[in-house]
Formats: sequence, structure tokens, C-alpha cells
Amino acid sequence: MTPRCSWMWRHARCMLLGRRCSVTTGRCLGAARTLSSTSHPPKICIVGSGPAGFYTAQHLLKHHTNAVVDIYEKLPVPFGLVRFGVAPDHPEVKNVINTFTQTALSERCSFIGNVTVGRDVTVEELEKAYNAIVLSYGAEDKRELGIPGEELPGVYSARDFVGWYNGLPDNRHLSPDLGSETAVILGQGNVALDIARILLSPLDLLKKTDITQSALEALSKSRVKRVWLVGRRGPLQVAFTIKELREMIHLPGTRPLYCSSDFNGLGDVVKDLPRPRKRLTELLLKSAMEKPEKKDAAHLIQRNREWGLLFFRNPIAVLPSEDGKRASGVRLSVTRLEGTGDSAVAVPTGQEEDLSCGLILSSIGYKSVPISPVVPFLPNKGIIPNSMGRVQGTPGLYCSGWVKRGPTGVITTTMTDSFDTAQSLLEDIKSGALNISEPRPGASAIKELLLLRGIQTVSFSDWEKIDEVEIARGVEVGKPREKILDSEEMLQLICR
Repeated sequence: MTPRCSWMWRHARCMLLGRRCSVTTGRCLGAARTLSSTSHPPKICIVGSGPAGFYTAQHLLKHHTNAVVDIYEKLPVPFGLVRFGVAPDHPEVKNVINTFTQTALSERCSFIGNVTVGRDVTVEELEKAYNAIVLSYGAEDKRELGIPGEELPGVYSARDFVGWYNGLPDNRHLSPDLGSETAVILGQGNVALDIARILLSPLDLLKKTDITQSALEALSKSRVKRVWLVGRRGPLQVAFTIKELREMIHLPGTRPLYCSSDFNGLGDVVKDLPRPRKRLTELLLKSAMEKPEKKDAAHLIQRNREWGLLFFRNPIAVLPSEDGKRASGVRLSVTRLEGTGDSAVAVPTGQEEDLSCGLILSSIGYKSVPISPVVPFLPNKGIIPNSMGRVQGTPGLYCSGWVKRGPTGVITTTMTDSFDTAQSLLEDIKSGALNISEPRPGASAIKELLLLRGIQTVSFSDWEKIDEVEIARGVEVGKPREKILDSEEMLQLICR
């Protein structure tokens, strides 16, 4: 491992565990040299307050002693997917919020919430107010299945479903129908496993998390007892990680279902796999081939919920109920693989199967959307064209996170990616490629515009008021917090 990679991953581990890290205190070997300037302090705008936005801000503030960073967010609350995407039963992942809070509390950093860039204020207006803009607004949309019947009631995107149980204001009215015994999740990534785990988890476990009360009530009435996770390819191509698989295998009250023939021959290739894929495949094989002992028979009876991985199946249609008013199943094309490893391609065999279910969740990925006509965008890839975070053909404009590289990786991946973008910006300041000789008004000018347009902005101290209320409401019901689901209620709360 190179010195730089060592620094990155050591820092990532500290951040995820909520520990004080030498990277943030300036004692880390391999960290970029701190820049300072005797000219006007560079005013930098970051659009998006998720992990990409905060990690970009952290690196800029640490390595340029005069830089002023303003983070704009369309919601009244910060932290993006850490708040609205991380599963409620993964509180340890949310420890990064502690680090982000320290960044937001810097005297050279401001959080400006409840502002939608592209609607409330334009990118052109931001360009006039700031020396540089970093677009870190993530992947806000969902990928469509593109098959007949996906518009039927009973079919939901994973993004909307996750937003529903995590308290995303846009999804608070989702009200998914959990009246069927069988649910199908189309996809085999970490988000798919998160959803399966939430659907099958004992309520006593979920009651101790920050899952929304409305979701908890709906899950208490759920009839879902079986969840299938469907993938186009095979066990060697699953996109989830070993941690999520291990959690599912050991989820109380559940048992895994496998087709043993899906694993034929895998034992011979495991030894040659890269270490992460090798460990994951070994666990899959062990779980699939393990036969319960007689002494476990009574324990198996208590496992009244099931989940399974269906490999080599591609959805080609959602099947309607007899009256045509809702989904009643999904038609699957049986596939085979051409090629090996991650590059293997699923091709149809001509066989088809119908799988009955009343709940279908599409977990085939997120996608970014264009923010402004003046910002280049590649719709096929769902990213802003860039080189090391520098937006192509647009000096002074940068990007980080999913809108930069696509919706892949975990929080530590985003951290590394964001540090790279911030470093590109710092190098441009040092080389003179980014002009900071002229003073820019920064947030003061933008806030004047927003005031004239009747937009109520939210500061980080305003967020702390919301935070206090959510925690207090959580204490009343024995949870870490009870999230406020309505943006208008949040705004009314900070005006009291």
C-alpha cells in the first residue's frame, strides 16, 4: 500500500469509528502541504451537504488557511445519504456526522440549507459570487427498469423505499403495500440487502434505531415473510459486501434459501479470486452448502422468515393482477454468462419463469441529473465530464462524489474521491490556473438574492435546533431520534 493510500484508509477507519484522527489535526504523513495566501481569501461554494460535500470542505479548510467555504443544501437538514441512505440499524456508519459537524462549526465554513441550486439560485449567479464551485449534489434520481408493468401499484424504487423508512421528506407519503407474503427485490447490492434486512428484522431490533415511527408502524403490520433478491448474473458478480451478507445470514428469525446448483464449480476458482471477492464467495459457499444438524431442528422451526438469492434471472415484465390494478408477480428471463469475473455478461437462454409476489422493489442503482444548462453533463453515464474533479471546459467549476464518478462505492470511497477533487482545486490556486486575485462577495450576495426571492435559508445553528427536537422526541419513545418528516415543520420550528 502506498503512503498516500495508507493515509486515506487510516483516516477512513478513524472517521467511521468517530475517532480523532491525525489527518484532521495536521500530523498525518502524506497530507498535502497547507496553502496560505496574502491576497483575498478564496471564496468556494459547495453544492450538496452529503459525504462528498463535507469531505471536500474538510480538505479545503485544512490545507488552505484562508479559504472560506459555503455549503449549499436543498433540504433544511445536512448530511445527505448519511442521514437518508444509511440503514437505521447501522448507527456506527453514521459516526461520520461527528466529523462533518466539526467541519461545519469552523469559522470559515457556513451551511446554507433549504436552497435548491438551479431553481432558487442559478449556477451563473454562484459563479459571480465565488472563485470556485464544487458540485457534490450526488445521484438524486432512480434508474428505471424499462419493462412493461413497472408503473403498477406495488412496484417501488429502492431509492424511494429507503427514503421512506429513513425519513426523507419527499418520500414521507409513500405508504408501501406490505400485505403480501412474498417480496422481490431486483438487484443484489448493499441497498438490496439493507431493504431485505429491514423487511425481515424483528421489530424489537428496529425499535432501537432511528427508523421513522410511520415506517415502524407499517412494518409491525407487514405480512412479508419471504424476500427474494434477483440478479442477472451469478454468485461471483454480486455487488454486496461481506459485512451485509454476514448480517443477513445471522439475522434472527430468518433462514437463507439457495439453489445449490448455482454454486457448482465455484470451489475450484475461489483460490484465485482477489481477497475481498474470495472472502465473500467463501462465505456464500459455506452458507449455501451448510446442512443444519439435528440439534438445530427446533431452532429452524423458529425461523419463520426466509430470504434467498436468485441468480441468472433478468426481469422482463411486471405481471398485473387479474383486475389489472396492481402487481402480482414478475416475469424473469433465465440467463447464462458469457465471459468471467466482473466483466461477465448475462445473455438470455430463451427460458422464462414467473415469480408470484405482491411487493416489487427495483434496486438497480441511482443516477445523477443535470443541474444547469451551463454545466456539461453526460446523460448516458449520469456524470459531469471531468478530469480529477475539474469540470471539462469550465474553469473554476469542479465536482466530487457520485456526480463525478457515478453511484458506486461506500463512504470511504467518496472520501478519497472528494479529497482528490479538493486537491485539484488547491493545485489550481497554487499554480494560478484559478484566479483568486479579485475579491468575491460569497454568501452575502447570494443571501441577498434569496431574501428578495422569499427563500428562507437555514444555518447550521438552525439545524442544531432541529437536531435537539428530534433527539428529544426520540427519547420519549426510546429511540436515538425521531426524525421530522416535513420540511415546512422544520422551517416553522427554527422560526419560533
